[in-house]
Amino acid sequence: MLSFFARHKSKMPTPDDALPGRREAIKPPSKHAVLGTPLDGPWSGAHELAMFGLGCFWGAERVFWEARGVISSAVGYAAGFTENPTYQEVCSGRTGHNEVVRVVYDPSVTSFEELTRLFFESHDPTQGMRQGNDVGTQYRSGIYVYSESQEKVSQAAKKTYGERLAEAGYGEITTEVLDAPTFFFAEEYHQQYLAKNPGGYCGLGGTGVSCPSGVGLDA
Repeated sequence: MLSFFARHKSKMPTPDDALPGRREAIKPPSKHAVLGTPLDGPWSGAHELAMFGLGCFWGAERVFWEARGVISSAVGYAAGFTENPTYQEVCSGRTGHNEVVRVVYDPSVTSFEELTRLFFESHDPTQGMRQGNDVGTQYRSGIYVYSESQEKVSQAAKKTYGERLAEAGYGEITTEVLDAPTFFFAEEYHQQYLAKNPGGYCGLGGTGVSCPSGVGLDA
């Protein structure tokens, strides 16, 4: 049973209740610790962005930087109300932000469909404001889209995975699909955390339910 504090952290604040934040943005390191590419650009005009929230962003980022066709990745905060939040503020449950991974990928090598498949198969998208033992609004399942085509893929995948998860005995899928909000970089020590701390906490656990490449576009 969730404690009072955990229940409080699992409820989204209103804009009026959210912490105000600050004008100064957190500065990311210049290079990805694993891939050696820029964390904040510039990137080739042929590269595209994707953004996902799937629990603790330490393990979530590794899922994507290891994927074929990914040029760069960074962790941060998005889909809340507080400007330029800190990790401590996000963990308080009073910002509304999710822990997210922003992915830069080469669409000639991989696809948004493939990244979305990795997203759904790397966590349990039926848990609401939590992921495993991690409880709070910052651990919710979310896809934050940069285009109409990403929106279409995300909604189709959500429908297909929702049906397969229901067949496997899971509850209703809770993934939010929203237009990509402002991405606020997390502190430097969070970036590529599991590469710097190989024995560090991951927190991700998939459902074991998979779909073929194409993630339900024909469903």
